[in-house]
Amino acid sequence: MEIAFLLVAIVATVLTVTAISERFEVPAPLTLVVVGFAASYVPGVPELRLEPEVVLLGLLPPLLYSASVNTSLVDFNANRRSILLLSVGLVAFTTFGVAAVVRMVIPEIQWPLALAIGAVVAPPDAVAATAIGRRIGLPRRVVTILEGESLLNDASALVALRTAVAAISTTVAAWQVGRDFLLAAGGGVAIGALTFAIVGFVRKKVTDPLLDTAISLVIPFSAYIVAEEIHASGVVAVVVAGLLLGHVAPVLQTAQSRIAERMNWRTIAYVLENTVFLLIGLQADWLLGEVGKSDFGVGQIAVACAAAFVAVVLLRLLWVFAGQAFLLRHRVDPLTGEQTSWRYSFLIGWAGMRGVVTLAAAFTVPEDTRHREVLLIIAFVVVAGTLLGQGLTLPWVARRLAVPSPDPHDDALARATLLQQAAKAGIHKLDELAVDCDDPHHVRELIIQRIEQRNFAAWERLGTTEGEESPSDLYARWRGDMIETERRRVLEIRSTGSVPSEIVSEVLAMLDVEESMLDAAEAARAELRTAAPRPLLGQGCEHLASIQLMDPPDDLACPACLAEGTRWVALRMCLSCGNVGCCDSSPRRHATAHFRESQHPVMRSVEPGEDWRWCYVHHQTG
Repeated sequence: MEIAFLLVAIVATVLTVTAISERFEVPAPLTLVVVGFAASYVPGVPELRLEPEVVLLGLLPPLLYSASVNTSLVDFNANRRSILLLSVGLVAFTTFGVAAVVRMVIPEIQWPLALAIGAVVAPPDAVAATAIGRRIGLPRRVVTILEGESLLNDASALVALRTAVAAISTTVAAWQVGRDFLLAAGGGVAIGALTFAIVGFVRKKVTDPLLDTAISLVIPFSAYIVAEEIHASGVVAVVVAGLLLGHVAPVLQTAQSRIAERMNWRTIAYVLENTVFLLIGLQADWLLGEVGKSDFGVGQIAVACAAAFVAVVLLRLLWVFAGQAFLLRHRVDPLTGEQTSWRYSFLIGWAGMRGVVTLAAAFTVPEDTRHREVLLIIAFVVVAGTLLGQGLTLPWVARRLAVPSPDPHDDALARATLLQQAAKAGIHKLDELAVDCDDPHHVRELIIQRIEQRNFAAWERLGTTEGEESPSDLYARWRGDMIETERRRVLEIRSTGSVPSEIVSEVLAMLDVEESMLDAAEAARAELRTAAPRPLLGQGCEHLASIQLMDPPDDLACPACLAEGTRWVALRMCLSCGNVGCCDSSPRRHATAHFRESQHPVMRSVEPGEDWRWCYVHHQTG
């Protein structure tokens, strides 16, 4: 009963602190560490010592799987060289560098233990950097590299730690280190791929969303345990399985299964990620108490902790800048038109927060190891120092470096373009299906109308005209009020007991799905309203690349709409002849009609603050 109460208290504390942090726009991970630190000294709060098995088997597999299954395999592969240099090369560099620094401060510590200390503090946390990075809007490529690094570096560090611990009691040859690393990496990849193959085969036979989601809960633990049983890397196995399964999910799973799995894993990750940071802080009291039991003086240990912390930060920056040509090649970003520079490298170097894996790894060192308390306190200081020092300053550093964050206008334009291209393919398929089929009920026209409404809503999000509602805004407002009324009526009928409860639940679920879609669209529009637009450069289209951007006329209007007495939603201008016409969300669609008559390929938006272009021929934006 006491354990159950403690677990409930931890989760309740995590949720409360997280909600308060989000309310005041403070990073929740950092707040939880501070709260845990303070709580560890409060009388009555039980002493919680993290067991390595709890972290490495209970927390790490689900966190890694949740992150990897939502990581783009395409993006991961595009940045694989940068990720491997950080997750393998930097871990080795940090391990030896920190070991040398610790030996300089405390010469009595032997090399095997010094290397164990270096391996323990080498891997950045799989959660902290990306959680903070996404919240403050770091560039997507930086987040991708940090995320990919954090998925794999634990494997490298744990192999290095295992070798260092073995060397404490016996001699380990260099070839044995290489063998262990290859076995861990190769075996992990093999187990991960095998897990993917088995789960993929099973999922082809499973259509029940509940069963499919239940299967996903077993995947990270089974992959991890099997890999560790053959002395391979459980971390690599979980990551490989997650990456592959996430990549093929649109093919293997039904839509309901994907939605159910996504929501379940988001909830699990949310609770576990934040719980981890509270647990880190709760280790403060007893870990700092270990200092008094050491053979070394408090001052000497404090110097060693400070030196290790500084070494961890500086070695990462040194490695990143030394390998800048490999990590972030200088090139023009096709989306932003800006050249990547040292600023991106500095961000990657500064975002090296350590986390719970560092503490868990430290606890795996045998208790009878001489000077083990030095390793534990150094691990705690590095974790707390990087989380609070680098974590708190990362938003300030990003602002000072003026790195471009993902632009909601870019995202909205890319979303509208992708939907347009998907609709083009879908309509082509519809035409094939309707060739030899009678359509007395005009189903084809109904389908096209709904596709156009979806696409128009995506394009209308780009509008910036103040004081006017777009058709999609008006639809969302009216439909939202209607859904509220419909739900109220359904609940009234439910209270009479005249309709089976299963049917009532099904109808309510249908209304919930539609309302959630309206809410998501409104959130996207709200983000666009508060973001400053940024121009895009065209790519992959000769029309967009060759056309010159013309300035719009002062008296903006759609002449055809004025002549017909109709109203427009937004205006577009032909970049070949300067003709101004209304967009496809408008009743008469004069801009598209002009293209069909003239075959002039490119138009541009002339709405306030917008200068994006659209190629009618290739269905691409620029």
